[in-house]
Amino acid sequence: MSIFTAIIIITMVSLRIYTRHGQAYPLPDFTGLAQEEVQELAKGSKLRVQIIDSVYNKEALPGSVVDQIPKPGFRVKQNRTVFLTINAMSPEQVIVPKLRDISFRQAKVLIENSGMEIGSIIYKPSEYNDLVLDVVIDSTLAYEGDKFPKSSEVELVVGKTSPNEKTQVPNIIGMTLTGAKSAILDAMLNQGVIIYDETILDGQDSLNARIWRQRPDPRINSTTELGTSIDMWLTIDELKVTDAID
Repeated sequence: MSIFTAIIIITMVSLRIYTRHGQAYPLPDFTGLAQEEVQELAKGSKLRVQIIDSVYNKEALPGSVVDQIPKPGFRVKQNRTVFLTINAMSPEQVIVPKLRDISFRQAKVLIENSGMEIGSIIYKPSEYNDLVLDVVIDSTLAYEGDKFPKSSEVELVVGKTSPNEKTQVPNIIGMTLTGAKSAILDAMLNQGVIIYDETILDGQDSLNARIWRQRPDPRINSTTELGTSIDMWLTIDELKVTDAID
């Protein structure tokens, strides 16, 4: 019995040593590091790294790490593989679709599907209402088949038959900036000044922020001219947003 017990104890101790039982360490932060720095840190931490994806972020250095799985601080054992997403060396290029001589709403869908976004709408007197007359990207006239970086802002010149044509002012109080931009474009208006209050401290706050004030205010002026800019005030103070909605 004593020999059998000793064998079990030896086996369990061996397994604990083999699996490094209980020896887990906080994962270092690889974000922002160049690939040479990543390899050096991984080797020093006895970890493995594998690049699984790349994206383009103009705020990050080309080739640097922009995301990792597991996240920094997660406790892992040695020889764990960390999966990395790096910043592409240059932005992905997309092809400009046919945008001229179609309706604004058709152009909006095509632009969004291509990965670009509408930056502004300029109205020009025309016998054709809501028809796209010209397309400008990076201050350059753009044509079907041209290539531009993904996420480029597209400026559309749109026809307007009546100089005083009106549209409904959308109520964007309580919306995030993303939702507000969509509502503003759907009303054929432009994004104006964006003002963050003192509660916005970092990028995450700005993503979570909601609109508590807008100008024009639909409760005062329900309509405005096509192409008017809508100014927005944002906060993460829920009380301020609730008061504004009420």
